[in-house]
Amino acid sequence: MRYVSTRGQAPALSFGEAMLTGLARDGGLYVPETVPTLSHAEIAALAGLPYEQAAFRVIRPFVAETFTDAELAGALARAYAGFGHAARAPLVQLAPGHHLLELFHGPTLAFKDFAMQVIGQLFQLELARQGRRITIVGATSGDTGSAAIEAFRGLENVDVFILYPHGRVSDVQRRQMTTPTEANVHALAIEGDFDDAQARLKDMFNDHAFRDEVGLAGVNSINWGRVLAQVVYYFTAAVSLGAPHREVDFTVPTGNFGDIFAGFIARQMGLPIRRLVIATNRNDILHRCLETGRYEMRGVTPSISPSMDIQVSSNFERALYLAYGRDGAAVAQLMDELKTRGGFTVSQGALQALREIYASGSASEAETSATIAATLAASGELLCPHSAVGVKVAGEQLSAPVPMITLATAHPAKFPDAVEAATGIRPPLPARMAEFLTRPERMTRVPNDLAALQALVRERRRI
Repeated sequence: MRYVSTRGQAPALSFGEAMLTGLARDGGLYVPETVPTLSHAEIAALAGLPYEQAAFRVIRPFVAETFTDAELAGALARAYAGFGHAARAPLVQLAPGHHLLELFHGPTLAFKDFAMQVIGQLFQLELARQGRRITIVGATSGDTGSAAIEAFRGLENVDVFILYPHGRVSDVQRRQMTTPTEANVHALAIEGDFDDAQARLKDMFNDHAFRDEVGLAGVNSINWGRVLAQVVYYFTAAVSLGAPHREVDFTVPTGNFGDIFAGFIARQMGLPIRRLVIATNRNDILHRCLETGRYEMRGVTPSISPSMDIQVSSNFERALYLAYGRDGAAVAQLMDELKTRGGFTVSQGALQALREIYASGSASEAETSATIAATLAASGELLCPHSAVGVKVAGEQLSAPVPMITLATAHPAKFPDAVEAATGIRPPLPARMAEFLTRPERMTRVPNDLAALQALVRERRRI
């Protein structure tokens, strides 16, 4: 199994190399040369398995040349040991034909834990094998950063620097990044929005001299390993509702497109997913693109679902690469137009290919709040604002007899102000996490400046 860049100019890598590299040298994102498939019988056999065992069967074809069966099974067991629900990703029913996949029972109460905990374990195996150390730099709109810190804190051969937009994450999200005391963890509050943080991250990766000097590695959703780990819960959820003997639909609240692209990979592997529905908040660039064919930045407007306040959806590049028939030169041209002109037009053929798989919708601030309140009244389920965006859009896309599964991406306690404003209820943190609200914070304010960020990384990383 080899991995190739979406821009076609970087060398093909093994899974281990692609995982540690993150962003390809040509600026592209890694995807597998071919996607392995599971047979009807193999998918059916996932029914009733513990989550870790299902994960082993889904992930193994992608990584077998890098990790032994024992290494992979051990990594998965360690990755999910700290989750607060025995099912890891339980499915609950909201209404007839509509189900909610709870992805917030991990150590940082967000869906990012499903991938980041696995990546942390696999990184350790591969770094130990190679006898090397790395510097992880990540950009986050709220949840990736805390999940990365949780996965890599305290490791001797890893330094972690997380960029987050100052003043644009929730208090709980910020504290999850600023309260760890380990010396290898650095929370950096950048002036600007998430797109600024993500742009500086890509600038660091594209400065190859700096990248080699500090041993730069990335664990954002640009990392293929992150996407792969998220494929698993599409299988477990769909099988619990009767797949592969029946079709299912999924709605995914998304900003950076990684979570929903994992669903596309599950579909390519043979899971009978009929539609993947993109749910966006007021920053609706993905929805507008699917409707009009024009991907055009209009600036980020802060919302009550801040993890989706994104205009440059990095993983959309992977979807474009496949929609354009794996034409790396075409994708590179689109990405250059995005950088220089602020947008691009998707070709008619590629747009049709996207529309055959993806549907989309958006939710306003008022609609998001109303959905939180209505869902609580109808089902007793308390939603975070991101999950509410998904539930609102999913409600417009229900199509019996195919069941709809909406991904609940974060615990409501991570966004208590928005939830309380909608319902009058301030959701408490799980007991195992409540004490971190009183811990001292440790962070550094940084300018939106590449040279300053590189100097800080050089100064603080351990050699």
